[in-house]
Order: sequence, then C-alpha cells, then structure tokens
Amino acid sequence: MDDLLTKKCVPCNSKDLRPMTEEAASKLIPKVDGWSLVNEGGTLKLKRSWKVKSFTKGLELFQLVSDIAESEGHHPDLHLVGWNNVTIEIWTHAVGGLTENDFILAAKMNVLDLQHLLRKKKDG
Repeated sequence: MDDLLTKKCVPCNSKDLRPMTEEAASKLIPKVDGWSLVNEGGTLKLKRSWKVKSFTKGLELFQLVSDIAESEGHHPDLHLVGWNNVTIEIWTHAVGGLTENDFILAAKMNVLDLQHLLRKKKDG
C-alpha cells in the first residue's frame, strides 16, 4: 500500500486515461484493505461501508474524506443511509470505471483515524 500512499491522483481529463480491466483491479484490491471490488452494470467500482456512532459522526467522516478528496482532485460518491450507515464508492466517472486514482484515494482514506466515529463491535 505504501506505493499508493506516495502517489498523487492524475487529472481525469487526460486523453491517456483508460478504465482498468477487472484483472488489473484484482491485482490492486489487496493493497486497499477493507474495500471491495464491485461490478455495477459493467462499471467497476471500489466500495466500503462503515457503521458510525451517530448521524453527525457520519458527517464528520465525510468531512475527513472530503479533505483528502479535495487535495487529490478526485471525488468519491458518499452515502449516509439511515442515521449511521456510511458507504463510499470510488470510481473514475470520466472513464466509466476504475483507474489507479481510485486505489490511491482508497489507500489514503484507509490511513484516516476513524475509530472515534465508528460504532464499537459487540463481543460475542
């Protein structure tokens, strides 16, 4: 994952930017722990979900993610369903699929300290 953390997202308007194959994405997915590779109607996306302590904690999580997204110039789809279910989808809309940018963004989100926002798992 370290190599993804040191990279910066490239502008999505590059003529050379193409969506990666499912095979290429399958090689990168182990580098972004907790994220799933999903195919929605032929579009590959990265997806991850969290249960947060409260509605406002979900909004705080979105703020932390938005800071990274803005600095990278690459923006995920953010979903807050119910009062505590957060799901984030990352894909490069401009190419209709996944690019290395998406894995870079996921890797940078993975190093955020979110524990103070998340519900504790019940033992047993």
